Amino acid sequence: MKTDDKTLIAKVLIENDNHAFELLVKKYQSLIRRYFLHQTLDDEALSDDLAQDTFIKAYTNLAKFQSLSSFSTWLYRIAYNTLCDHIRKKEIMESYNKNIAANINIQVDDISKDIEQKYDVFNALQILKENERTCITLFYMEDLSLEIISEITEMPQNTVKSHLTRGKTKMAEWLKNKGYGRN
Repeated sequence: MKTDDKTLIAKVLIENDNHAFELLVKKYQSLIRRYFLHQTLDDEALSDDLAQDTFIKAYTNLAKFQSLSSFSTWLYRIAYNTLCDHIRKKEIMESYNKNIAANINIQVDDISKDIEQKYDVFNALQILKENERTCITLFYMEDLSLEIISEITEMPQNTVKSHLTRGKTKMAEWLKNKGYGRN
């Protein structure tokens, strides 16, 4: 029998049932980890750390969940804030992008065409501003609606649309210059 999120949350809060929280983690860990993989441009170790931080924050703040949105939206919001906190604390964005680009350039020579295309998309993501990358990732890679993205990022829907449009345009131009395009 599958238990819904609200029931699991109630078990954690009322009965101090850690197994119920484990079930929530199992249900959402791949989504949250995938979100971080896209945001960190496939840095698995950092993604795992950020995902772990997200679930720790979710557990310690579970009593603050008010069911105004779905649990997954609330969890994505925590993930988004965790990433923003990480970037602010470490101030690594510029050096991080340079390191990723160097690593990608080294690896591209040894990978297949499909993998090379994946890295080209990650390289294209690097040219975007943080908010554009976040909106592109959540909309196209996580398949979330504008409404949910707006809720997660606390940006108006029109701002999310603007970030999507600008991000798409920048990525399309970068990929076109890289040799991709419609024939």
